[in-house]
Amino acid sequence: MIDLAARGLRILRAEPAHRATVRLASLFGGLLPAAAPDDSRLAVEAFGLRFPNPIGLAAGFDKDAEVPDAMLRFGFGFVECGTVTPRPQAGNPKPRLFRLREDRGVINRMGFNNGGMEVAARRLAKRKRNGIVGINIGANKDSQDRIADYARAFERLSPLAEYVTVNVSSPNTPGLRGLQNRDELQKLLDTLTAARGNARKPLLLKIAPDIDEQAMDDIAAVVVSSGIEGLIVSNTTVARSASLRSPNANETGGLSGKPLFARSTDVLKAMRLRVGARVVLVGAGGVSSGADAYAKIRAGASLVQLYTALAYEGPGLVARIKRELLECLMRDGFAQIGGAVGIDAK
Repeated sequence: MIDLAARGLRILRAEPAHRATVRLASLFGGLLPAAAPDDSRLAVEAFGLRFPNPIGLAAGFDKDAEVPDAMLRFGFGFVECGTVTPRPQAGNPKPRLFRLREDRGVINRMGFNNGGMEVAARRLAKRKRNGIVGINIGANKDSQDRIADYARAFERLSPLAEYVTVNVSSPNTPGLRGLQNRDELQKLLDTLTAARGNARKPLLLKIAPDIDEQAMDDIAAVVVSSGIEGLIVSNTTVARSASLRSPNANETGGLSGKPLFARSTDVLKAMRLRVGARVVLVGAGGVSSGADAYAKIRAGASLVQLYTALAYEGPGLVARIKRELLECLMRDGFAQIGGAVGIDAK
C-alpha cells in the first residue's frame, strides 16, 4: 500500500511530490509498524555507535527534521536530516527539482531551502532519541562569514543528533565548494573540532565528486590531520554525461541517482586508498540495489546512504537492499559486513 501511494505521488511534479511525501510521513509515519529487526550480520560499529544496518537516508529528504523517526521505521539503519543553515532560507527560484526518468536520476538546484537551525532544533529536542539520527549543516547564501555559520549551527544542533555532517559540497550555493580548498577546509575543520571540545561529537565531511587527484590528496591530508571521524563520498555532480537521455538533462544544478554511481564510487575508492581505515567512509551516490550498496562497501564504505532511488522505487526499496546485501555477503563468504569493507581498494 505504501509503495502504491509512492507511485501515485510520481504523477505530481518533483518538488510538490516531495513535500507531499514528507507530509504523509509526518501524519502517518508513527502509525506504521516498525521494520523487522535486522540480521546481526549487517550491524556496523562506527563513530562509537552501533548501526543496526549500514543503509542510511541521505540529507535532502528531510531538510527540517520533520520525520526522522518515521523514516527509521522503514528500516533505515540511520537517517540524516538537513541541510540546515543558521537562519531560515527560501532557496533558489522554482522550479528547482527535476526528474530524469529515463536515466533514473534527479537534478536539483534547491539552494539549502530550510527553516533554519532553531526550527530543526525544536523538532530534534522533542525526539526520544530512538535510532541514529545525524544532522547536516551548511552556511547561509548571503553569509559574510561562512565558517562562523558552520560553527553556530554546530553549537546549536550537535547536542541534539548522534553525529554532524559538514556540507561544503553543494553546487547550488555560489562559492560554497571553495571551502574544499586546502587552506579553507583546514580553517573550517579546526574551528569545528575546537568547538566540540571534549564532547567528541562525531564530525563528518561531505565532499563533491567533481574533484581531481590533487584535491583528493589535499582533502585526505586535512581530514586525517584534523581528527574528524568520517567522510561522505559524495554529494551531487555538476558533470553531465553524453549518455543522458532525459529532456531535463541540461537543467543546471546537482545531478544525483544512477548516473552518479560510477563516478562517486571511483572517488570513494580513491579516498579509501588515501585515508585507509583512519576515517570512516560513507558511500553515497546512485545506490538503488543491494549490489550497488555492496560495491560501495567493497570500495571502502562502512556505511551507505541513498535518497534519489526512493523517488523511483518507494520505501520498500530499503528492505530489498538489505536482503540483496545479505545475499552478496553469503555468496562471497563474509560472516559479517565489516569483512567486505575496502577489499577492492587495496
